[in-house]
This record gives sequence, structure tokens and C-alpha cells, in this order.
Amino acid sequence: MRPTLIPSPLPALGNANAVTPKFIAELIVRAYRRFLPGGKTTKTARIAELIEARAWTAVALALIDLEPPLWQIRRIAYDSGDWHCALSHQRELTDWLDDPIEARHAHLALALLGAGAASRVPLVRQAADDPCKPICRDNFR
Repeated sequence: MRPTLIPSPLPALGNANAVTPKFIAELIVRAYRRFLPGGKTTKTARIAELIEARAWTAVALALIDLEPPLWQIRRIAYDSGDWHCALSHQRELTDWLDDPIEARHAHLALALLGAGAASRVPLVRQAADDPCKPICRDNFR
């Protein structure tokens, strides 16, 4: 199967050149609705600490782990100046059976954030046109 490429809920993600606290805050508001400001849970308190420390890759990994659906990192690779990140529900499946969500960016944290944010968007597939449509050629007169 081909990877599912889903537009990010944060359009500026592909155009971002760096991660900032403001950028992370905007991403959390749009894509991570279960994130509770003020550190109400252990996970959100840890993310707040990581943001304060500006540990962007660790923030991205923690956000991916934050809420269902339980996406797992299938692949992180660097190729031709871009980091490629793939998230999957079933990473133990062979590549051709899996249906991962992929994102890529020149910065590792932004590639991870892109895939993580895309995993929060409900997947709606368009029905492909069937190339073989049955045609009735009988004359019923």
C-alpha cells in the first residue's frame, strides 16, 4: 500500500524553518485537543518541561505518544536533505501491507511534528473510480 499523505491541520508546518514556543502552542491548540495547559497529567507536565527546555525533538516524540489513536513510529530516515517520518498503527506489518502516515521536512522535529499532527486528522478516503464498470448490453424491449 502507498503511504497516506494527509494535509497538516497547521498549514504553516511545511513552511516553518524552526520550532518556537509560539509555533508549538499553535500546533497544540489545533491538533492536540487533549493537551491540558498547566500540566494536569504526568505526560502534559513533561511536555511543558520539554517546551521550556526547547527540546523540540523530544517534544515531538512526546506529543506523538500523547493521545489516541495510538500511532507508533515506523520509520525515521534522512535522505537528500530531508527527514522522513512514518507513523503506523501496525508497524509490524510488512511495508506493502501497512498504511502509514508520512511527513518530511529538513528539520527532524518538524518532520515528527508533521506526522504527529497529521495523525490527529480523521482519515477520509475518496472512493477510487472503478476502471472496470459493468455494462448491460441486453435489449429488453
